[in-house]
This record gives sequence, C-alpha cells and structure tokens, in this order.
Amino acid sequence: MWTIKQIYDGDYGCEELQPGQKPKVSVTLVNEDGDEKYVSVEDAWLLDNKLDVGSVWTEGV
Repeated sequence: MWTIKQIYDGDYGCEELQPGQKPKVSVTLVNEDGDEKYVSVEDAWLLDNKLDVGSVWTEGV
C-alpha cells in the first residue's frame, strides 16, 4: 500500500503553461517498507479525489 508522504507544488518560474495544460504537482509516495516513489499529477486531480498528505494512493504506481 502506498501513502502520500509529501505534495510539492512546483514553481513554474518563467515557464508558462501551454493552452489547455493544467498545473501539476510532484507527489512523494511511501510504502510500509519505507520505499519511496515520485509521481507527477494534475493538482485538480488530487483535489477532485480528496487526496492529501497521509491519504492512501489507489492509482497504479
């Protein structure tokens, strides 16, 4: 089982989003063995699925 350990809202700096592109965040996942994985997802997707730090990650990793 993977749990959300950290959500990092990256700073886009001088890079602008392309038309239709949605802001993404980096998510650090950790499992019961302490292994970590990093994924990038749309911020709106996290909000729509009510996911935050400590939430169980149910998507494939």
